[in-house]
Parts: sequence; C-alpha cells; structure tokens
Amino acid sequence: MDSGNAARSTGAEWIGQPPHEPLQRRSRPLAPAKDPFYQPPDGFEHARPGTVLRSRDVELGFLGLIPQKFTATQLLYRTTDFQGDPQAGVTTVVIPTERTAGGPLPIVSYQCAIDAVAARCFPSYAMRRGAKAVGAIAQFEFLLVAAALAEGWAVSIPDHEGSTGMWGAPYEPGYHVLDGLRAAMSHDAFPLTMQSPVGLWGYSGGGLASAWAAEVQAEYAPELNLVGAVLGSPVGNLGNAFRRLNGSVYAGLPALVVAALTHIYPDLDRIISEHATERGKAMLARIEKMTTAHAMLFMLGKDMGSMVDRPLEEILLSPEVQHVFDSIKLGTSVPAAPVLVVQAVHDRIISVDDIDELAETYTRGGASVTYHRDKFSEHLLLHPMSAPMTLRWLRDRFAGEPLRAHIARTTWPTLLNPSTYRGMLTLGVITAKVLTGRRVERRPLSRFDL
Repeated sequence: MDSGNAARSTGAEWIGQPPHEPLQRRSRPLAPAKDPFYQPPDGFEHARPGTVLRSRDVELGFLGLIPQKFTATQLLYRTTDFQGDPQAGVTTVVIPTERTAGGPLPIVSYQCAIDAVAARCFPSYAMRRGAKAVGAIAQFEFLLVAAALAEGWAVSIPDHEGSTGMWGAPYEPGYHVLDGLRAAMSHDAFPLTMQSPVGLWGYSGGGLASAWAAEVQAEYAPELNLVGAVLGSPVGNLGNAFRRLNGSVYAGLPALVVAALTHIYPDLDRIISEHATERGKAMLARIEKMTTAHAMLFMLGKDMGSMVDRPLEEILLSPEVQHVFDSIKLGTSVPAAPVLVVQAVHDRIISVDDIDELAETYTRGGASVTYHRDKFSEHLLLHPMSAPMTLRWLRDRFAGEPLRAHIARTTWPTLLNPSTYRGMLTLGVITAKVLTGRRVERRPLSRFDL
C-alpha cells in the first residue's frame, strides 16, 4: 500500500498541516455539491471539533458581481451535528487590513439568515465572486460583514445550517458557529489567539443560529472568550412562527423549515408521507432547490392546509409534530455571555410575544440581557436600523466596558435615536465602497460613536 492510500485509510490527511489552495483569480465557484473542497478527508471524524481539514483563499463579490479588494479564506473543519455525530463544516474568514490597536484581535461570527435548504444560499458560496445565487439573503448581508471589518475586527461567516441545509435544526447551528471560531483561531495564517474576544451577531434565521451558539457555548466550547452575543429577532418559537406565517406573504419560510426538518425527524417525514397530497409533496421537493427569495415568491399566500388530507391543526397537534416543535424551541439553556436581544414590536414575521418569553427565560436563568424592544420598526427595517446600535454594543464588549445596566426591556425606537442616523451615514459610506469595489478601511472613532 502506498503512503497516499495509507493516509486515506487511516485518516492521516487531517493530521499536521492541512492542505491549502492558493487564490485562483476570476475562477467561477462550483456549487457546493460539486465542489470537492466541501468533502472531508477520510478519518476526519477522529479529529477534535474545530480542527481545520483544509483551507483555500477565495475572491468575494457583492451579489456575486462586484469584486472586493480583500481576500477571504475558507476553512473546512470538523464539527458536530444536532445528534452529536461528526460532520464537516465551512466558514469564510476575513481578516481586516487595518486592525484595532492593542490587545488580541477581536473576531465576530456573523450568522447570515440562510433560511433555505439549497446550498446556493450558503454564504461560503453566495458571497463568492461569480456565484449564481439570486435570492440568497447572504448576498445582501455582505454589507454588514463589511461594517464589522470597518471596525477593525476579523469576521467568521459560517455555513451554520451544515452541509445539507438543515434549516431549523436545534443545537447544530451553535456547534457549527463555535467550531468555525475554533478553526479560525487555530489557523496559523490568522493573527488570532484563544485570548481574542469573540462576539456573535445575527438576525432572524441568523439570530436563531446565534442564539443556539450562545446557549451551548458554556458547555460545548468554554475555552472561547465569548464577550457578547447579538440576537436579532431570533425566531424563539418556530412552531408559533409556522402558524403565524402559513398562508401569508411569508409562507415560504415555514414551508422551507418543514422541508428541511423532514430529513432529520423520521416521524415528521412519516406524517408528511402519509398525509400530504401529491401536490404538497411535490411542492416540498421543489422548494428545497430554491433560494430563499425564490421560495417566498413561489409560496406567496399558499396555505399548507390545502396540501394535506386532514385538518392542518389536527396534524400540528399530533404528538409527532409537537415533539418537533418542542425540540427546536430556544431557551433550553441560558447564555453565559451577555446578550443583546433586538426585536420589533410590530414584527409580522416573528411574534414579539415569543421574544418577550425568550428574554424573560434568559433573565430568570441569570443571564445578562439587554432587550431592545423596538416600538416603531418592523422585521425587515429593524435589521439595518439596529446595526449602529449593535456595532456600538459589540465595540463596548470588546473594549471590556461594563454593561451600563441590566435592562429587561426598552421601547425607545431606533428611528427616534439621532445616533442611529449618524451610524446609518457611516453604513452608507461603507455600502458605497462595496458597490464600487473600493477597499473597506477601518474608520477612526469619532466622539459621536462614544
């Protein structure tokens, strides 16, 4: 047996220095299912979670079209699925050209609202130059990644749904996020150490993934120096969200969750097989291949109750479905790190009642919770409007500033806060640079930021 075959048979490929692929300029990315980079080497399951299996440098492009001046590095690493079994994950890491002065380099793990099963929506593909991912939310969230880079922070952008797009699965997104951070910190080419302060940030589906990471961190990755987590509208109760959104203009979102969860909950798959009409089964199979926006347009106003042979509420109340809803609900553990929860009162996608309950659960458990309960905004508007507040809050956590107060709730809207508009002006400048392909540089702090 030659040494190459021996390495494959023993899993030795991941021992020592992992292979690295240098940058190939203007190369069109392959879809993840066809890209060998995403396939882990034999024996990877014996590596520790967070071990880098291989790496490569890639070009990023806004909307897949506008090339950016910085180079990103993608890491394939060993992680864990929701059942505790080994899995391989990918994160895209960007190191700022100019960093904050003094101390270890901070890193933010930014969780995109992937909200789809199709791998074209994974940020490791959708954010690359030449990617064909029209309708992937990650392509637009690139602007917020750029804002974090402008602060002088490193950014990790994990494919937190795993290699098969398990949108809605419990625990697993947190494992992928935390192992992506472990991988970034162990990668020799990055100026990161285990002392680097870590922040989490995500909104909607990304907020859900960030919440899972915050909840499991103390037990799963206690060595990480997690100093704060921003949970933007984090889908606290997916069961309630299903009832709320089914038949609405956002009906594609719960349909995508059902399509994903049938792959990991056999009883749910059996319920679908027994009670979904042929039209319903065809619909679920079809939307698995769609980007988020495409699925929402396809499912616009559709009622899944018309696609089953029994009353929908009867199916939702069955023990099998109730088990799924209970197991995917946040609040099973209390975050050890401080959290900033951001939620719109008039949110038509995520009920403020669910987030009220989640914030109360965290607070009762002893977590440090700052809850921005915004009175005027709605779901889509609050994401960008809350970005200046989020960046200030993370900046304070990285600087080691004490929390000003233990705030359970506030209704002061971002739309009436002058600092929001100063921050939005800065984000506008960053957006202009991204749109024109100019370098996003670290901006100096002004007295308005303090």
